Amino acid sequence: MSAHVIDVGSRSIREVSAELQQAARTREAVHVINTLSRHNLGIGLPPGAEVSFEGSVGYYCGGLNTGARITIEGDAGWGVGEGMDAGHITVGGYAGMSAGAAMRGGLIHIKGDAGPRAGVAMKGGTIVVEGKLGAQAGFMAHAGKIIALGGAATSCADALWQGEIWVAGDIESLGVDAKVVEPTPAQVAEVEAILAPLGLAGQSRNWRRIIAGQRLWYFESRDANAWLMI
Repeated sequence: MSAHVIDVGSRSIREVSAELQQAARTREAVHVINTLSRHNLGIGLPPGAEVSFEGSVGYYCGGLNTGARITIEGDAGWGVGEGMDAGHITVGGYAGMSAGAAMRGGLIHIKGDAGPRAGVAMKGGTIVVEGKLGAQAGFMAHAGKIIALGGAATSCADALWQGEIWVAGDIESLGVDAKVVEPTPAQVAEVEAILAPLGLAGQSRNWRRIIAGQRLWYFESRDANAWLMI
């Protein structure tokens, strides 16, 4: 069955969104063309929707996702999947700053590199990055997992709370109150189970699991300098 095709071009995003929501409610597969890196495409898509974006998209694509499966063939701008609660988003290339910001559930699969602050303030869900994480990945993440196969830039896991970051590859530097711990075999198996459906399992990797050092969980006047470094 052929997909419902939506041409973005110079149309208003409100008009495009209305057409996209209508098609998604009928569980009709949707293919969006001529995206021109426009912003706010595919916001608040419902469970069961299947949407693909041909080319690159702008800011906040797939935000507030409640269960749709979204494929972006090219790159994505800031905040892809921001605030998503469920569903699956695949970015075919680079994802800009704050991918998965404040997300609560679901999975974001980035096939290229991720910009700064991927997973900032995330409350759950999973972000998988085949390339390298940008600076301050997982900044103040409260839950969820970020898994990077190509290393991480500076200040990784800065001010992390109860989320965790898994890195295979070089880490340029850790952020404030972040520490590397040795993962257990069961924890590694859990990560590999996440990667397997994405075609990324089966390789021997030197995993580093990064968690909070818990110095920032409770304010202590003697640790004031640590807070000022965030």
